[in-house]
This record gives sequence, structure tokens and C-alpha cells, in this order.
Amino acid sequence: MFDETIAAIATPLGEGGLAVIRLSGENAFGIADKCFLPVGKSSSKPSAAPTHTIQFGKIVRGETVIDEVLLAVLRAPRTFTREDTVEISCHGGLLPAKLVLDTVLKNGARLAEPGEFTKRAFLNGRIDLAQAEAVADLIHSRTELALIAANEQLAGKLSQRVNKLRDDLMHTLAHVEAHIDFPDEDITPDTKAGLLRRLEDGIVFMDELLRTADEGQILRRGIRAAIIGRPNAGKSSLLNQLLGRDRAIVSPIAGTTRDTIEETANIRGLPIVFIDTAGLRESRDEIEIEGIRRSRESLAQAELILHVLDASEPLTDADKNYLAEFSEKKRILVLNKTDLPSKLVLPTPAGDPRPAICNVCSLSGQGIEALKDTLKSMVWAGEIRAEMLQVAISSRHQDALSRARIATREAADALRADATLELVAMDLRIGANAVGEIVGKTTTEDLLDTIFSSFCIGK
Repeated sequence: MFDETIAAIATPLGEGGLAVIRLSGENAFGIADKCFLPVGKSSSKPSAAPTHTIQFGKIVRGETVIDEVLLAVLRAPRTFTREDTVEISCHGGLLPAKLVLDTVLKNGARLAEPGEFTKRAFLNGRIDLAQAEAVADLIHSRTELALIAANEQLAGKLSQRVNKLRDDLMHTLAHVEAHIDFPDEDITPDTKAGLLRRLEDGIVFMDELLRTADEGQILRRGIRAAIIGRPNAGKSSLLNQLLGRDRAIVSPIAGTTRDTIEETANIRGLPIVFIDTAGLRESRDEIEIEGIRRSRESLAQAELILHVLDASEPLTDADKNYLAEFSEKKRILVLNKTDLPSKLVLPTPAGDPRPAICNVCSLSGQGIEALKDTLKSMVWAGEIRAEMLQVAISSRHQDALSRARIATREAADALRADATLELVAMDLRIGANAVGEIVGKTTTEDLLDTIFSSFCIGK
């Protein structure tokens, strides 16, 4: 793979001021030489230019000028991929970027696969696997907290702790294997106690990391919150207030929302995906029936419900049914239209704790800030601390750590019970390998393909 020079557009497609085409590989400068024409006395061919310099010129195909560009020359190993790299900044727009890319491909480059630049950075030792994943998290971050967490992981804060954990497991494994090689030397009680203490410390540390899994997944993908209620309860108005803009059509006509609308909002630093659903009611309209069916699907997938009730009207039988139906879900009862005289009386829940209640006026925005505070407290318990953001693990990390914890616990139990040391060593090796998966010290090609296939092509 490293014998090939890859190229791709590294900026989003569409009209813009600039577009960047990136090349990486041992022949990056040779390919760029074939299609770059320097302009001016201070510019030179990429192969002759000093590293980390910008050259001004034109991209040409034969006698045809494609575009006027700035070309960055970056020589290995001081590059993202640790390979010779060229970055061509051309005018933005679909056609200029596509023609520049086509030109470098015709001169010997290969179109990069999704995430291949970052994959090469990992395989060349520039970053570990956890840092590589942080690149994708950084690109996809939707709030400042998610951005901070991705930057902390990219800086290696999580990797440092995971590497120390793996080193401790490997050190214990080496100690156990030494006794396997020299069976005449029994493990002394003091040595055994020291090994067990190290294993128990490792398990405690894994538990600390595993407790960050929920927060890590919230920062990366957000929480899905479905807005439900009877028609004309004010669901769409509430969505618009939470987003801070008019996204959904608001009308006094019941059943205006016929389909689900999904939008992500930054609520106190947390990404929350709000789903405005069609009003729940019996209907004979085929389109509205389909909208209600989709609403039911969204409700099944939602982790939180905002149940909107019209506080200016008495509770209806339908309201009571929906209150009972969704009682097992994590929910907030949003009493809307509080600018009008209140006629709503909520039933006292039988046995279950009373759900969170927020009074709002989605017309004026009154109570929306208090609702946001309630949303944040239900999604993320306690304060959002900086040290928590440093090690907020992903679902992949969670799976690897869970397997490592099980193996380490079994190793500790076997050692404590004076089991055969070969069994202790086997469990320790399983645990160390599982931890190594997080940073890529033990991995498979299938795992790498799965991780990097989710990246965009230019990254």
C-alpha cells in the first residue's frame, strides 16, 4: 500500500473560496512536478522546493491551464502521514477541485480510500489508534465540549493512561511467565501479594474508564429526544424555541406536522437530537397515519421524551393514555401555553416518582432556559469536569475494556486460588491484548477497515 501515492479532495464539495487537494506517498513530488507550473522567480517545482514552503503557480494538463494555485511542499517525516505530502489550494467549486484531482490522478496518483491518510498516519507510527479515532470525532463534533474531548484524545491523554495500564499488565505477565520458565522457584507470599495488588489496581482503573462510556457516547453522537403530544399542543413551536430558529411550520390547524423532523441543538454544551413528531391521535388521513407511524418508530429509538401538554385545556382521555403509555420512559412533561389561564390538572402517579415538569410558553420563549437546564441535568448528572473530557471513551473502547476487565479479574482470582500459572498467564495475555486494541498495539486488518471506513475520503 505504501508504494502507492494517494490523492483526494480534503475540503467539502461545493462552492467556496478555496478547495484543497492532498497527495501523500513516496512519489507525491514527482506527480506534482508533472502538473505544476511555477510562476515567478521565487517559485520552484515541488521536488526542488524546501520543505514546509508554499509555491505559487498553475496546474496544467498539457497546454491547458486548469487553475491558479498555491502548492504546499511537506517533506517526510514532518507531515501528518510521515510521508512526502503535497497540498494544492485551488479555487473552490466542484469543477476546479475535480479537474485538479483528475489531473494528479492521470499523472500517477491513486484515489484515496475513506480515512486512508489517517490510516497511514497510524501505520507509520505518527498517531495511535485512539488518536486516529479522535480525528474523526474532531471533524464530527457538534458542540464545544465534544470538540474539547476530541482534542484531548488527539493529544494522547487517553492513550497515555491506556498504555500505562497495558504496561502494568504486561509487566505482571512477564513476572508470571518467568515463574513458569523456572518452576522450581515458587512465588513468595510477598511477591504474590504485590502482583494481586497491581491487578486489583488495574481493575479499579478500568472501572473508572468504563464509567466515562455513557458521557463519551453522549458527546460523540448526542441524545435523541422525541417531542410528543396531541395535535396543536405546541410541539413545533417548542422545537423552534429550542433551536433558536424557525425550523418547523407552526399552524393553528391540527395535524400540520405530517412527518418527523430531526435537528441537533447545543443544549448547555451537549448535542441533543430533537425529533418533532406528528401529533398522536386517531386519524383517517393516510398521510397523517404514516406520520404517526413514523412518530411511533422515533419514540422507540428515543432515549428521552418531551411530552408536550396544553396547559390551557383540561386533560383529555388521550392525554391520560399517553401519560400512562410512556411512564416507563425517561421523560419531561412540558406544560405549554402558560401565558393562558391554566385548566390542566395532572393526575398523581401511582407508585412511580413524579416526572420532571417544566412550564413554558413556546410562543414567547418563557421557561425555555429552565427547560434546557432540566434537559442537561437529565442527560448528564453532575458537573462536566475537564478531567472527564480527557478520557471519555467510545463504545469500541468500552467493549475492549470490558473484555480486559473480565480477563484481569479471572487472572487475579486464579492467582489468588493458586491455580496453574499457565491459566493466569493466558488470562493476562487476553487482558493485555484487549487493552492494546484501544491504541492499536494489538489489532486486525478487519478492525482497521471498520474504523477507517467511517472517515471521509480526504481525511
